Amino acid sequence: MKVLALPALWLFAPFVLGFDETLSVDAVAAPAASGAASVIELQAHRQRTVGRVDGRERAALTDLNPLQHGWYLLERMAADGSVRRYHLQLPAPARQRLALDAADGSRLRISGPTGERLCELDADDALASAAARALPYVPLCDHQLYLRRRLRGAETRLENVTQFLRDRVWGGEALVDVVKSHLTDAEREEGVMHAARAVPSSPLEGPHPARVAAEYAEAALDTGRLGISVDAPEGLVTGRWYPARAQRDVFVSAMLPAAVAPEILARHHGSVNTLDTVERAALVYLVAFDLAQFEVGFALGTEHPRVEWSPRAAAARADSPWPGPDGFASLAPLAMTGMVPPWHTADTIATFIGGFKREHGAFKYGAFAQARNGNHYGFVEQGVVLSSLKPGLATLYVLMDGSVRLGTWRERDDVKLQLVRHARQNGVPLVERDRETGESAPGLLVNRWGPGNWSGSSESSLRALRSGLCLATHGERRWLVYAYFSTATPSAMARVFQAYDCDYAMLLDMNALVHTYLALYALDDQALTVEHVVREMREADPSVDGKPVPRFLAAPDNRDFFYLTRRRAAHAP
Repeated sequence: MKVLALPALWLFAPFVLGFDETLSVDAVAAPAASGAASVIELQAHRQRTVGRVDGRERAALTDLNPLQHGWYLLERMAADGSVRRYHLQLPAPARQRLALDAADGSRLRISGPTGERLCELDADDALASAAARALPYVPLCDHQLYLRRRLRGAETRLENVTQFLRDRVWGGEALVDVVKSHLTDAEREEGVMHAARAVPSSPLEGPHPARVAAEYAEAALDTGRLGISVDAPEGLVTGRWYPARAQRDVFVSAMLPAAVAPEILARHHGSVNTLDTVERAALVYLVAFDLAQFEVGFALGTEHPRVEWSPRAAAARADSPWPGPDGFASLAPLAMTGMVPPWHTADTIATFIGGFKREHGAFKYGAFAQARNGNHYGFVEQGVVLSSLKPGLATLYVLMDGSVRLGTWRERDDVKLQLVRHARQNGVPLVERDRETGESAPGLLVNRWGPGNWSGSSESSLRALRSGLCLATHGERRWLVYAYFSTATPSAMARVFQAYDCDYAMLLDMNALVHTYLALYALDDQALTVEHVVREMREADPSVDGKPVPRFLAAPDNRDFFYLTRRRAAHAP
């Protein structure tokens, strides 16, 4: 396993130290001993440089993670004592640095491989003008720097109604549960089988096929709602992988929980429920991405997940003076855009939804509910901790070198937190490797509705439309696998992920197509083609001037999401 060394922060001093008395640099901040007053204070290694003009403080620049240099907070001090704050982002932080100018502490200077350039923002009050523009990313200094702005993200009618009930109506969560009970099997697609004339061999460059029962080994599935094009005119053979036409290094598979090999179903009954006849026959679509070819990014939505208390952690909130589990209830002055950064747009090949909203992203029952303020799910974007990562929770995280990990976050992992570029937690594992046998095995809480925080309805009805994510290692190849379950309990999800020999798997979101969304993109002759894992997901794409535009890619969205970009030696700004 490759281990990243954590360099001493003084190695980066030439970018912020050694100037004259117009600049002063705060010591590296210590982690907050208790609740942080703001998301800025939560950044344990932030470094703040103060610039002075004629002896008076005129600006302050905070590098929120001095090891990664992605996000900065710029404060501009006016003569009347007022302060304007701006959230800035470098498009190529591995090759760029941002600092206050030594000659004039109110100006910015960008350094990179080609040298330094002055970023003059005082002329015509450029920053104030940029902040007034209705763009989530406002380019500055010839696109060498961007101002991030939080706009209203797109949301569907269903989301509007449910959020209104939760936020504004007493007992609204109970009303939402009533709606959920009617949606339990609304998107269920039954797997209709027929004998395949020819069973294709698995492509050498693709993932390993699933382990299926003998009677399904040559059975093709009718996949009428599948929206991703593959070469399978007679249907997809159960558990086999097919190359996606839109993008190389992406593969698609179809599966039924009933088709899982009997030797898998015969084990681990203590942590997995017996599958009912409805979910056994419900189609599952899977999309696999070769991690040797793609990088994984993560972005918060304009609204979700939030950082205040979840109502599920009522007891912890009652005993705390803090407005949120980390000490704050808002991410201000940082701006969440809900959109792929514009310098990644042309490289983005897919997006898919993230995890639970904050309302359900904490534990109400079981051991996790009794510790760490209810264990609200954590998340990190661009090296900045927005909600602290909790030990024991299923976590997808991406390190500075672009490597992708999916596993249970441990307390000892906190030492590498400054190396984490992106992270998203969502509950507890669906499957993980059995330490004794090495087999893919269900997580211990898969069949525990409350302690596992699997959601569903207040009557503990676990079957619902769900999506999940797994990491599978086949030889030297590592695959990130998204799975869409047209209706399933966590037990059915675990069994399917076992069949595909996943190293680890976690739940994403559930209950509606807008919450389980995945889109695959192909750019050809400047025309963008958008394919959804289920065709009806196109209804979640917003419209501009009456024309649909791809969600997350071309318009801000209210929900968090993952995005995949094709790997390059370096991304150009």
